[in-house]
Amino acid sequence: MNDSSTRIHPTAVVDPGARLGQGVTVGAFTYIGPEVEIGDGCQIGPHCSFTGPTRIGRDNRFVGHAAIGGDPQDKKFGGERTELVIGDRNLFREFVTLNRGTGNGGGVTRIGNDNWMLAYTHVAHDCIVGNNCVFSNNTTLAGHVVVDDWVIMSGFSGAHQFCRIGAHAFIGMGALVNGDVPPYTMVGGNSLGRPRGINTEGLKRRGFSPERIAAIKRAYRTLYVAGLPLAEAREKLAEQAQSSEDVRLLVEFLGGGERPLLR
Repeated sequence: MNDSSTRIHPTAVVDPGARLGQGVTVGAFTYIGPEVEIGDGCQIGPHCSFTGPTRIGRDNRFVGHAAIGGDPQDKKFGGERTELVIGDRNLFREFVTLNRGTGNGGGVTRIGNDNWMLAYTHVAHDCIVGNNCVFSNNTTLAGHVVVDDWVIMSGFSGAHQFCRIGAHAFIGMGALVNGDVPPYTMVGGNSLGRPRGINTEGLKRRGFSPERIAAIKRAYRTLYVAGLPLAEAREKLAEQAQSSEDVRLLVEFLGGGERPLLR
């Protein structure tokens, strides 16, 4: 049910089966379909479309021409009931596209809180995005990608289906990720991205102490610089994790995934 504080432009179309919270604004020529729930305080610009089942938290902003909750772009999709779930305080700029999940892929595409998704970002079916991420212009995620908290993806970067990108990673401009990116790692390079050290500047900005950063650098050297087989590197990292919670997070990340580790 719509609240009296909700403001809907006269050219917008809101299906009776949609639910809009308090203080929602809806811009011109926007369409909101059935089974769409939009939380309090959301701002929706012109020419957007929302298809359900989609559940959106509070205080999100959709600037304009965004396509939210569309069918997954998957030939196996047969019209089964799937959904898109979005948290709170996210920003979605022009022409962002977010697809619902697939029946055989978990059924849900999920986006957390406090993320920025800039113009032309695409998040495909069954992806899971954490909190406080920044996706720069033209960032593209294929299906089933998992992006943990505090990840920055630069312009024109992308991720292959089923890849995982660990917390605090930084993906450089134009880099295409085709394997799992460990936490804290910087990825650079034209076309296929490769590890290029740790995201030191990002960690400093988030309050990591010099001691924590030094432990992460030591772990990165163990994994990527020492020339060790992956099994042996894991053993050494497990030892380092005994005195570092940050390295423990890295070890846990290495525990599984459908794609190979980006090396």
